Amino acid sequence: MFESLTDKLSKAFSKITSRGVLSEKDIDDAMREIRIALLEADVSLPVVKSFIAQVKEQALGEKVVKSVQPGQMVIKIVHDELVKLLGAETTELNFNAPAPVCWMLVGLQGSGKTTTAAKIAKKLKKNKRILLASLDVYRPAAQEQLQQLGSQIAVDVLPIIKSEKPLEITKRALKEAKTGVYDLLILDTAGRLQINETLMNEVVEVKKIAEPTETLLVADALIGQEACNVAKEFNDKVGVTGLVLTRIDGSSRAGAALSMKMVADVPIKFLGTGEKIDDIEEFHADRIAGRILGQGDVVSLVEKAIENVDRQEAEAMAGKMLKGSYDLNDMLNQMRQMQKIGSMGSIIGMIPGLSKFKSQIEESGVCDNLMKKQEAIILSMTKVERLHPSIIKASRKRRIALGSGTEVHDVNVLLKSYEQMSTMMKKMGKFGGLSSMAKMFKGNPFGGFPGGMNKKFPF
Repeated sequence: MFESLTDKLSKAFSKITSRGVLSEKDIDDAMREIRIALLEADVSLPVVKSFIAQVKEQALGEKVVKSVQPGQMVIKIVHDELVKLLGAETTELNFNAPAPVCWMLVGLQGSGKTTTAAKIAKKLKKNKRILLASLDVYRPAAQEQLQQLGSQIAVDVLPIIKSEKPLEITKRALKEAKTGVYDLLILDTAGRLQINETLMNEVVEVKKIAEPTETLLVADALIGQEACNVAKEFNDKVGVTGLVLTRIDGSSRAGAALSMKMVADVPIKFLGTGEKIDDIEEFHADRIAGRILGQGDVVSLVEKAIENVDRQEAEAMAGKMLKGSYDLNDMLNQMRQMQKIGSMGSIIGMIPGLSKFKSQIEESGVCDNLMKKQEAIILSMTKVERLHPSIIKASRKRRIALGSGTEVHDVNVLLKSYEQMSTMMKKMGKFGGLSSMAKMFKGNPFGGFPGGMNKKFPF
């Protein structure tokens, strides 16, 4: 979502970071390019004017002009103002009410409310007993869709009663949540156009009955400057407490994220990062500001790893490393653990200094495709071959290649990668420290990834 804006801002900053002293003209030129970058990203004009005024006022100060690295000081000012723009205040979710706490999702048709309801439920179900309820009696099969999603994530969904109206469903859902001793009730309202007074009045009545602690406006990040009108209309008519931006993995220009918060004056609470049920993350303004400025987001990467990597498998792998034993089953598990965290492009985008290569990697698909290919090769082997790769000779390689739909060359590449990883594991087990691993990676930080990295990338 932020790639285009990141590229333009990086070009603007490159002109000032290379200079030891900044004049007022240098700062004016940089502000002009930042203004153009924001406008081209579909950020609303009032937001851009306010942002540039705040940045310029500080950038022309004595602290920047006399700084040893004035260009870096300007970037820090832009970062801090981006954090303020995106919402520096707390984005904690409101559970401050007697159980069952009620949340309500509102938004336009097609913004992804039903999927978002399921995503939020899955994210919170470890610590909360949750009930989902669909109030969308207008869209065909909307209630059935929520039931299917609920069964996928093992979260209870209010049973459907045909011909029941949204207000009646709300009352029944509240009663069921109370008698069933649920911690949280999530109401998925019907999608509506902001100009449809009947539906807007309906959701107002639902809110009066449910008294939700959170009324979350779910908005598609692809709607651009229209995001401001949507946020204002819903906030004026319904009153929202937070925003959820969906499809931020798309080719939007980031304007929605930068504009909606200021117009609605409520925090962004979640970001929908993809189509899978796990593709949702809590919003942190400082981390997003870092991504926009190409500084990466290591904290989110670590959190993703903790959330998705199986701890027992990781401990078992550590034990094997200490013993110096490593087979193709372990290599397969490593690949699958990495795929749970995300695509190689998304992982690279969170590493400081490497985010500028994210679009190149994602466009090529080389790393993710290579992992899928190597996974197919390993799955085409027998159990004995995976435990003892040394027995795989010419005839076995041909059979494995045929079974996996690959070439013998691909099998050789996999086995070569395995040999390198196995050698590294044995050295670590033998010397019992990380110094040997550091030597293995010296000059080639991605040498340990299965299959290595494509040589056309400069890192």
